[in-house]
Amino acid sequence: MKKVLVEEKKYVLDDFFKVEEAHLRFEQFNGEMSPLIRRFNFERGDSAAVLVFNLDTQKIILIDQFRYPTYDKGHGWITELIAGMIDPGESPEESARRELKEESELTISAIEHVCTFYTSPGGSSEQIFLYYAEVSGEFAKYSKTGGLLNHGEDIISFELSLDEALDKIKTGEIRDAKTIAGIYWLENRQLKNLK
Repeated sequence: MKKVLVEEKKYVLDDFFKVEEAHLRFEQFNGEMSPLIRRFNFERGDSAAVLVFNLDTQKIILIDQFRYPTYDKGHGWITELIAGMIDPGESPEESARRELKEESELTISAIEHVCTFYTSPGGSSEQIFLYYAEVSGEFAKYSKTGGLLNHGEDIISFELSLDEALDKIKTGEIRDAKTIAGIYWLENRQLKNLK
């Protein structure tokens, strides 16, 4: 493993989110240490997301909610997978199950870990733990509205076929990275099952 020498670090924002400023040197590919550089790390914690597939309807259960950071570059309402931040002391899978209950009243029996990825490693330490779950029968019943009102959440749940979801990615109606990754993963899984 290559060396990193952190000479100084401090929080320039320490609130619900944190922004850390660091001055460091890192071992370059040629073996030499880099000059002193300044970097920032946006810390928002890690998150868990679940792509839920309804076997009865053969559709993906998605949500829409207002996301302020997207407001200036669109209308602010984003279509995404059910997801949320992992609470302290909670495993990613526990978080995924809790978020399903809070946002859509869904309870699942089996859950499959798909992958874990950084959202924007050039500026943020956040990892997303992406899961897949199938529901049917009684377990496929979900609340059309949800979220924690005391957290400012106002969520609508709905279903799209895989083809509809893929079309919405192409038209830019679905722009959330975790949702795009999950939908393309499902497309790949279904293509493999056809072989």
